[in-house]
Amino acid sequence: MAKVPLSKLVKFYFRFTPSYSAIGYHLRSLLWSRRPNQFGDQTWLVTGGSEGIGASAARQAAEGGARVICVARDARKLEAFAHSVKAPIAIRHLTADFSRMREVYALLENIRNEGLQLDVLVNNVGIQKHQMVLTDEGLETSFATNILSHHILLKGLLEDGILKDGATVIEVSSGGMYNHRMVVDDLNITEPERYAGPRAYGLAKRAQVMAMAYWREKQAHLQQRFYAMHPGWVNTASVNRSMPRFVAILKSVLRDHEQGADTIVYLARERPAQRRPEAIWFDRKERTTHIYAHTPDDAVTPRDVVHWLDDQAAASKAHAARYSAATAAFTASRDSSSPSTTGARPGACST
Repeated sequence: MAKVPLSKLVKFYFRFTPSYSAIGYHLRSLLWSRRPNQFGDQTWLVTGGSEGIGASAARQAAEGGARVICVARDARKLEAFAHSVKAPIAIRHLTADFSRMREVYALLENIRNEGLQLDVLVNNVGIQKHQMVLTDEGLETSFATNILSHHILLKGLLEDGILKDGATVIEVSSGGMYNHRMVVDDLNITEPERYAGPRAYGLAKRAQVMAMAYWREKQAHLQQRFYAMHPGWVNTASVNRSMPRFVAILKSVLRDHEQGADTIVYLARERPAQRRPEAIWFDRKERTTHIYAHTPDDAVTPRDVVHWLDDQAAASKAHAARYSAATAAFTASRDSSSPSTTGARPGACST
């Protein structure tokens, strides 16, 4: 990857640090009202809910009286976080790796079988990779984790009527989208020579924003609200792993997790009207999705993005079905040849 010129870095930090860091948060928050979080009788589903921004949003929702279900891939982290929260209703947790679409479909099946009804969905799980890594389903990892899994989960919840008519959906996007014009066919680049980690991440984040615009229009008759938000520059474990230089430079002014989650909680609590068809919310205010002249492209619509994701989701569902069938066949073959069914002593206990 080519090095960014020093002059460009200086200009970048000079322009955005006062706004996206904790400095901007503290200055803007001086003008905010301090309304209590009252989420009694609500059920929340928070992905990427074991740490960082997602965990902070989940904690605030639970402390406000919501029934909260956190989803992440690490069961131990989820359990430790759930036990750390003192709330009227204990946080529940489910495990799923959002880089594997078969696990997202399995999560949907679990939710469906429980008969859950959701008031708030926070699609927060995300990852940024410097090098291209393909999943065992043949997808580029950041594409799979940051947008395709989000789309599959949201569409499944909508189709099954699990999201209530007045539900709120919040996509945790990023300012990483701002430098990237949407090119739909580049969302899932699987050729190493064409791959650039920041661009893959930025395109996925822009796709999140465009998907919210699509669903906002399509579901308007149900009074459902769809928002994309930018948490600012937050000192999370993920940012430390993917952007250590950035953290080293700005650590003293990066936002903490609660500051990063503030707009998530605000949107769920207030459900403000949105003027623009496509917007990103930052520090409790609706903002434009384009700050550079080279990124707008009227030829690519939110519908184009969602329909392309539908095609990718259909392919991944077929792959998940084949995987499930192969796993079932393997299990049946193994069980048929195990001692429990081939000559085990009567009364013997097989494991």
